[in-house]
Amino acid sequence: MYISRPVIAIIDDYEGFVPALDAYCMLNDALPNADIRVITRQPLDDAAVRQMRDVEYLVLIRERSQITAQFLDRLPVLRALVQTGTAGQAATSHIDQEACAQRGIAILEGGASDGHSAAEITWALVLNASRNVHHYMISMKQGSWQQGNPMGQIGRALHGQTLGILGYGRIGQLLGGYAKAFGMDVLVWGRENTRLAAQRTGARLADGRDALFEQSDVLALQMRMNAESRHSVTLRDLALMKPTSLLVNTGRPGLIEPGALVAALKVGRPGRVAVDVFDHEPVLQATELTESPRCTATPHIGYVERNSYELLFDAAFRKLIAYLNTAEVVDKPA
Repeated sequence: MYISRPVIAIIDDYEGFVPALDAYCMLNDALPNADIRVITRQPLDDAAVRQMRDVEYLVLIRERSQITAQFLDRLPVLRALVQTGTAGQAATSHIDQEACAQRGIAILEGGASDGHSAAEITWALVLNASRNVHHYMISMKQGSWQQGNPMGQIGRALHGQTLGILGYGRIGQLLGGYAKAFGMDVLVWGRENTRLAAQRTGARLADGRDALFEQSDVLALQMRMNAESRHSVTLRDLALMKPTSLLVNTGRPGLIEPGALVAALKVGRPGRVAVDVFDHEPVLQATELTESPRCTATPHIGYVERNSYELLFDAAFRKLIAYLNTAEVVDKPA
């Protein structure tokens, strides 16, 4: 039933961007009597959760929080979770769906972003890592001039190199377009849809999965996360890569076998990695991976930009409004 003064919490808005969105204004206009709270703490601590005991509708920002049975028990009047982004099985692995069902908590699905923001951050990481940009920026701020490379290796232009893409879906095809604009060869591997897309876009299909790892100068992981792809990129796969190559993962951390990335960097195959996703987020302390001079890392910002936020939150908020409007209105005591 529709509560005329619903209590809504939007959690994990780390930088407080949500209230500045057009989508947030739309939500306020549609639900003028709602108690809407934006929580910026990272991660959620006990004090914040205690203040949420009266929350009825919880808006999640992608996979930033783990929604466990224990967490749900601390929100006794929660009626629905509102997921920004899609809510397929892989996309909601952070939600205990069985616990939600047992408690009668609905899971409302928003919608996907258009993929451009994820493709752009991937390409930014490729350029950054290939030319040692972040190292040079840091050293210049410290008063040095062309002294920024801790590995003693000169950067490499992308023109004439091979971009490998494992999983040639929407984002992978955007990356392929960027690569062609930079004069790169595009080599792909994946399921039947990848092969059909390769024919349609003019990308070159690798002779096999091993060949993709062996021949790529830059390799981007763009597979969907599912039972088959989870931990499917192993240390053996990484050992096939060139010592001069770059592996980029801006999709899902679970695609790579646990520990394989750090182990691979220690033996120098691939020579470098660039990552925007991590097994445990947020990463609030340096790790062996992020401390490596061979690693270029960003804090899962592939979708953190204005257009993506507007798309994600507009879809999620509209789903919440529709959900509320389909039920009987019940006034709570003032």
